[in-house]
Amino acid sequence: MKLLPLLGLLAMFFAGSTHAAAPPNVLVILADDCTYNDLPMYGGENAKTPNLDRLASQGLTFNRAFLSEAMCQPCRAELYSGLYPMRNGCAWNHSASHSDIESMPQYLGAAGYRVGLAGKVHVLPRQAFPFESVGGFDKNCVRDPTQQHQIAPAAEFMSRSDDPFCLVVALVEPHVPWVMGDASAYPPKSIKLPPNIADTPETRRAFGAYLAEITYMDSQVGQLLDTLDATGKADNTLVLFSSEQGSQYPGNKWTNYNTGVHTALIARMPGIIQPGKRTDALVQYADVLPTLMDLAGIEHEAELFDGTSFADVLRGQTDQHRQYVYGVHNNVPEGPPYPIRSISDGRYHYIRNLQNQNLYIEKHLMGIKGNGKLNNIYWQTWVFESFDNEKALRLIQRYQLRPSEELFDLENDPYEMNNLAGSSGVAAIQTKLSGQLDAWLDQQADPGIEQDTVETHRAAKQGNHRFRPKR
Repeated sequence: MKLLPLLGLLAMFFAGSTHAAAPPNVLVILADDCTYNDLPMYGGENAKTPNLDRLASQGLTFNRAFLSEAMCQPCRAELYSGLYPMRNGCAWNHSASHSDIESMPQYLGAAGYRVGLAGKVHVLPRQAFPFESVGGFDKNCVRDPTQQHQIAPAAEFMSRSDDPFCLVVALVEPHVPWVMGDASAYPPKSIKLPPNIADTPETRRAFGAYLAEITYMDSQVGQLLDTLDATGKADNTLVLFSSEQGSQYPGNKWTNYNTGVHTALIARMPGIIQPGKRTDALVQYADVLPTLMDLAGIEHEAELFDGTSFADVLRGQTDQHRQYVYGVHNNVPEGPPYPIRSISDGRYHYIRNLQNQNLYIEKHLMGIKGNGKLNNIYWQTWVFESFDNEKALRLIQRYQLRPSEELFDLENDPYEMNNLAGSSGVAAIQTKLSGQLDAWLDQQADPGIEQDTVETHRAAKQGNHRFRPKR
């Protein structure tokens, strides 16, 4: 084929034509329990992430990317299926999605993609998520220490044939236990703690270990990017990096707070995505699969997904996508029932605590069993020091004693330390977001309090879901 016709085909693809010369490959890299604004590209002041910084300089950084539920299994089920937790069936950790939904392997596989998953799986059932298993990365997020990774299986998968590939590499850092990397690179006294974390010596030690795992994770990202370059396929590969949900600190993971459901998202693809750019477009994990299908020229019916394609954002044709992102939290089985629902327009974040008369308790973070590597003994130091440490007391109260409604200005208060709910100056915003949340809960047929029970979780884990929205 002569050069000019080839350039013409490529130009049509970049403009969104379905007559692309070749569908793009996809490499999705996931961190595990990494608070987005602990990363330097989102203002983090501690972690060293040279490879992610390089990736951001080569691609597009999303300032406002969110997931629906800040737990490992529900957020991955949303990402892979394009469906919110209620519709895909996985609205609780350690449960299962509906067996008859489809996900990346089915949708992309029907168009000739090889679709593989390396590392942490944590989605069920197998028939809903039939990824090809790719070795080389530890599947166990709580192993101590993490097994050393091998890059060869991922390299083989990417290089195996000329058929397009979609490879998800789900890393297990910086999930607890924080034991990987060099914690000595982060001396406790030199760390600048975020305002939503109490300052105790044990907290500083643990935070340094967490930061070391972020840097260790970053090194794996660098090796994956170098391996992709070595295959010669980087120029036709969309790379997506996401930090997943927030870290295992109070108010991050297992909550609907911004530091729980806000995720880092970087996208790189030479020729389509302008390097070194940022966007305020509001996107959610449910949007990723429709976007991949759009870029691959795969037509689909809109009602198949809760998400919609943000391919035009990647192409630089718009800086807007959706009006709202939505959040869900069902505390069972991680603790006693404490259902939470939320909505954000990107600027303001409205949270509704459906059973705020209860104390919020999360057993992994607050428990005292074991040696502290998984249950974080720094929490006990918060409690002990709260007698003399006013900030620690306020943060404990913030975490465990919540009002029925919360409203935060994310632009000026990203750590959500100042609840504006009930203030006259934001009354109209609160009313609007509350109404929009009601509409979404109705559309999702969300049963609210009834959903967050031991019986409901047990039924979902067994594949006998008690509630199912119409599709």
